[in-house]
Amino acid sequence: MRPVDLARAAGVSTQQVRNLEAVGTLPESERSTSGYRRYDERHLAALLAYTALVPGLGATGARAILEAVGAGEVARALALLDGAHAALHQGRASLREIERTMAAVVDHEPASDAPVRLRVGELARLLGVRTSALRVWEAAHLLTPTREPDTGYRVYGAQDIRDARIIHTLRESHYLFDRIHPIIDGLRRTGSSQALRDALADRRVSLDRQSAALLAGAARLGRYIEVMRDQPVSALP
Repeated sequence: MRPVDLARAAGVSTQQVRNLEAVGTLPESERSTSGYRRYDERHLAALLAYTALVPGLGATGARAILEAVGAGEVARALALLDGAHAALHQGRASLREIERTMAAVVDHEPASDAPVRLRVGELARLLGVRTSALRVWEAAHLLTPTREPDTGYRVYGAQDIRDARIIHTLRESHYLFDRIHPIIDGLRRTGSSQALRDALADRRVSLDRQSAALLAGAARLGRYIEVMRDQPVSALP
């Protein structure tokens, strides 16, 4: 196939085909005697896998997986895919935790298993984020931890931990700070949870969509692996 043939088959531009080959996402093409690029079934399978994985992983994640397969590192590619599924699973677990916490907030009861005091590193580990993220949220006036009198260390109480969980989930849904502010403020001032309920519903839809995209992408990836290895995926070590 010529570049234009490959691009049409996958519904992308010829420039994107060249760009993906240049960064190693697609296998290197052969050249005709006149110097033109020539593509075959391997390239089509790779390109279809890439375009199918992007909705679930993003361009960077999809490229990393395709590049691993192209380099013969199938185990690494599959591990990256497993990591994406694990992240989605964790996202759903976070939703359930926030829904449970939200119910407690509406009833004006503290979450039963919420730690009373955590320092910044402990909270970061609990959420799976960097400590710098917590400081950014504090600078944006989304979190207001207290300070230990003797050491000056930040200390997060039960409400701070609840708010941090909510902020983390909303940021995972690409909410900007100006959209998160009224949700957190509503919970703190009035206990109103409708805005948060709406946001969590949006997040659940987003997770479902991403899971379905990963499923479709995994099928295309399996086909690419078969083409590259000329054996079924089930026979891979």
